[in-house]
Amino acid sequence: MNSIDKILSNVPNKLAPAKGRLLLSEPFLQDMFFKRSVVLLADYSEEGSFGLILNKPIEFSFNQIVENFPDFEAPVYMGGPVSPQSIFFIHTLGDQIKDSQKIMPGLYYGGSVEDVKTLMYEKKIHPENIRFFLGYSGWSENQLEEELERKSWVVTDTTPQEIMRQTNESFWKSIVKSLGKEFEIWTKLPSDPKLN
Repeated sequence: MNSIDKILSNVPNKLAPAKGRLLLSEPFLQDMFFKRSVVLLADYSEEGSFGLILNKPIEFSFNQIVENFPDFEAPVYMGGPVSPQSIFFIHTLGDQIKDSQKIMPGLYYGGSVEDVKTLMYEKKIHPENIRFFLGYSGWSENQLEEELERKSWVVTDTTPQEIMRQTNESFWKSIVKSLGKEFEIWTKLPSDPKLN
């Protein structure tokens, strides 16, 4: 067993994946999209899973990407490798946006884009109420479970407040730190195992 396997094998994964939980990538995951990522599971079932990467802001703002919308100063995040030309969103507005899907109490996914536009025109929506993503992260049946078996991810709970803050690459480290002593070593490891 090499040193990387040893580090990962000692990490407990006490929670099962579920809608509204976070996936934290293991520290050496080198995937371009998922390296040191924090992913919100917006949907989870036996048929597959749908998630959004919370901590990878892109360099373009909302109005630089989306046309024919009122001015709205909000960052956009890379949600994942699937459908990278499409925009997705989560929000805290519930029934104010028709056809929203509840992720957990106080947090919703998607809904009527026209409702979002109207709320923007009426100044009834603010960046702290909504987060936008280009693309999403998806797993087919059993794929996520296999990745969890390989210790690619650790599952943890979260709150709507934590999810809705504006985040960046350091968000991964702060969530890992909150998991306790068993995970402390993760925050001290280089992102490239060859530098270890």
